[in-house]
Amino acid sequence: MSAQQLSIFLENQPGRLAEVVEALARAEINIRALSLADTSEFGVLRLLADKPEAARAALLKQGFRAQITEVAAVEVPDRPGALSRVLNVFNTVGVAVEYMYAFVGRPRQGAIMIFRLSDPEKAARVLTPDIGRLVPSAELL
Repeated sequence: MSAQQLSIFLENQPGRLAEVVEALARAEINIRALSLADTSEFGVLRLLADKPEAARAALLKQGFRAQITEVAAVEVPDRPGALSRVLNVFNTVGVAVEYMYAFVGRPRQGAIMIFRLSDPEKAARVLTPDIGRLVPSAELL
């Protein structure tokens, strides 16, 4: 019950992000969600794509450093405090959140939170539908 995420390491230079998305477009890869974090010298672009293996291959062919990591996709209910409940449940059982980002999958339903977790299996065991639902990879793509 995880999703495959691409992590792409980029030099912090004008046009590098455009080169990544152009390479994916040429390979007919659809981006579902993304997050970009940077420093003064480099950035890490994390994204979910409809064909992660093909996306990685296309990026490697263009000289980018890209790897696939497993992340947990959790649908969080659309109500105040819902994310807090998810994070508190993780904290209670000792699951650390290494990073996270979100996107809205369907109107009027919850946001999809993408989590990189210290112990995804433990996190999966403590989630319940009223707190947050693990979203199968097939539903994201």
